[in-house]
Amino acid sequence: MDAATIEALGDALFDALRQRRTLAPLTSRHADITVDDAYRISLRFLARRQAAGERVIGKKIGVTSKPVQDMLGVFQPDFGFLTDAMQYADGATVSLSQSGLVQPRAEGEMAFMLKTDLQGPGVTRDDVLAATAWVAPCFEIVDSRIDDWKIKIQDTVADNASCGVFVVGTQHTDPRTLDLAAASMQMWKNGAPAGSGVGAAVQGHPAEAVAWLANTLGAFGIPFKAGELILSGSLAPLVPAVAGDRFTMQIEGLGGCSIAFSA
Repeated sequence: MDAATIEALGDALFDALRQRRTLAPLTSRHADITVDDAYRISLRFLARRQAAGERVIGKKIGVTSKPVQDMLGVFQPDFGFLTDAMQYADGATVSLSQSGLVQPRAEGEMAFMLKTDLQGPGVTRDDVLAATAWVAPCFEIVDSRIDDWKIKIQDTVADNASCGVFVVGTQHTDPRTLDLAAASMQMWKNGAPAGSGVGAAVQGHPAEAVAWLANTLGAFGIPFKAGELILSGSLAPLVPAVAGDRFTMQIEGLGGCSIAFSA
C-alpha cells in the first residue's frame, strides 16, 4: 500500500474519532491491505493524536483470549498505543460525547506497570515479571471506528487495536506474590453478573501476552519503557456499554475497579 493511501486512511480514522462516527471496514475498500499496512496506518493515526497534544503512556494488547477472538472473529493478537487522553481515574463517569466513544464495550483485564525497559526479541514471561513494578485490575473500554464492529485483523490493527479509554485500580500488587494465571475475575454491569474469567485465559498467563507484545514491538524497533502501562488483554467476553451503565470488577488478589458512563 502506497504512503499516500496509508496517510489518508490514518487521517480518516483520526477524523472519525474526533467526529464520533464510524467508517466502512478498511478491508472492504482495500482488499489487498496487509497487517503491516495496518500497523503503518495505526502509526499515522497515532501521529495525528500526538500532534493534537496527546502523549503516549503505554501499550495495549488486544484479542488475546479465545472468548474475545470468537466474539470478534479475529484469531490473532494485535496491539495499540495508550495515550494520556485515554486514561480516566478509577471510579470515573465517562461522558460518551466528550470522550469520543461511539460503540464501546467493556473488558476486564490486568494492567502491568513497568519499572525497567524491555525490548524484544527474546523477552520471556519471567523477564516481564522481573521488569514489572506492580499489576492492577483494569477496565479497558474498547471502541471501534469501524461500522458495527465488522472488523478483520487489519481493521482493528489500523484502528489502534480498537482502543477507547481505560481505568486502572488503585491497589497495586507485586506480580511475583501470586499466581496471575490462576487469579479469577468477576465483573458486574449495573449490579448484575456480566462476565468472569481467569488470568490463564490470556495466552495461558497475562505475562505471556506482555512478552508477546514486547517481542512483536521489538521487530518494529519499538521498546517498552520504564513507567509505561501495558494492558494485557481481556479475561472474558466484551460487554456493550451505553449511557447510564456502571461496571465494577474484582480480581482475586488484585482488588477491583469501576467505571460508569453518561451521555
